[in-house]
Amino acid sequence: QVQLVESGGTLVQAGESLRLSCTSSQGTFGRYNMAWFRQAPGKEREFVAVVSWGDGITAYSDSVKGRFTISKNNAKNMVYLQMNSLKPEDTALYYCAASDVLTTTNQYDYTYWGQGTQVTVSS
Repeated sequence: QVQLVESGGTLVQAGESLRLSCTSSQGTFGRYNMAWFRQAPGKEREFVAVVSWGDGITAYSDSVKGRFTISKNNAKNMVYLQMNSLKPEDTALYYCAASDVLTTTNQYDYTYWGQGTQVTVSS
């Protein structure tokens, strides 16, 4: 059992940077692939980025590629999402999730979810 807790969300202005963090309050990330998803008001939850548990292979959605970076520190049991050049359309509730399916972008492959952290980008 893994319980994920996100932090770092806040209100920022367009063009600024922000780093989100995710840790486990119970259990370790172990061999889980870790990802970030987000959900904006009135929209479906969408994939943002994923990092594989072993060799750290990453994948990103087209909307954040080149601006966001996902990383993982297994020793500290932490996953990060560095977000640069933020845009108002990045405003959403950001979720951390864990899956045993390698580098999947499908939210239904993810077993464990955090409660989310709110990111708001003003123009």
